[in-house]
This record gives sequence, C-alpha cells and structure tokens, in this order.
Amino acid sequence: MFYLSGARLLPDEQVRIASTKIHGIGPKKAIQLCYRLGISGNIKINELTKYQIHQISKMISQDHVVHWELKRGERADIERLISISCYRGIRHKDRLPLRGQRTHTNARTARKQIRK
Repeated sequence: MFYLSGARLLPDEQVRIASTKIHGIGPKKAIQLCYRLGISGNIKINELTKYQIHQISKMISQDHVVHWELKRGERADIERLISISCYRGIRHKDRLPLRGQRTHTNARTARKQIRK
C-alpha cells in the first residue's frame, strides 16, 4: 500500500480503478493516464515498478489538478460567491441547499445547525 496525491492506493487493485481514488481523477482520466504511459489498466498496483509509479505521480502532478489544489479552487469559488453576496453565496453562508431544493420538510441536517 502506498500513497499518491493524498490517496491511499491498495496493492491488490487494478491501476485504472485505484487511480480513481485520487480526488479529481475519474474513470475516464484514469484510462487516459494508463494509455498515455503505456501501462495496462488491468495490472495490479503491486506489480508496478518504482519507475512506473514515479511516472504516474509525475504525470498527475503535471497535467491534472488534484487533491489540495482542486479543493482550494472549490473553496475559493465559494468564498467569491459569499463575498459578492449573490443568492448562492448567501445560501452557502447559511448552510442551506442552493439549487432550489425544498427546505420545509427536507434538508433536516442543514436546518438542524440553524436551530442550535
């Protein structure tokens, strides 16, 4: 078991499945990553050489926005919405649903925080 971009990759998983555990890489990007490196997506993580693991981490850091950078970007977008006081920003600030969901009977976890 080893860590790559903040995600724990299990040794008995296939490369294309294990790489989807990294925040910001889905199934399609995982297949593209294996194809660009010339690695079969069906081999297990523990069958990779250190050079191949290094290539994967290098490719991810160069071409993809993953883990902390992605989360930082999402948080910056939310902060921008809050700072300009648009409807979505106000709903974020109040921790309520943003996209028109019903709050009279649903969204109990969001409303529970407001009552306290």
